[in-house]
Amino acid sequence: MTPQPETSGLPMKTAPWDPRFPNQNQTKYCFQSYLDFHRCEKIKGQGDSVCQYFKDVFNDICPNAWIEKWDNQREAGTFPGKI
Repeated sequence: MTPQPETSGLPMKTAPWDPRFPNQNQTKYCFQSYLDFHRCEKIKGQGDSVCQYFKDVFNDICPNAWIEKWDNQREAGTFPGKI
């Protein structure tokens, strides 16, 4: 019997499959989820639990360097997406 790895007690989950992005390349899914999160917060207000879904998705599939770059671009007013 193989020993099971220890977990921190947190449930493991990943971003669900989205039929709008059927290909293996998930770049568009990543970017769209980032946009959706910030659009949701703009409408619902910062910290709304409804928007957390989009944040979980983009944090799961987007490289951290991209998220950091986009956050910096939003702060500088040079972000290319429409939020």
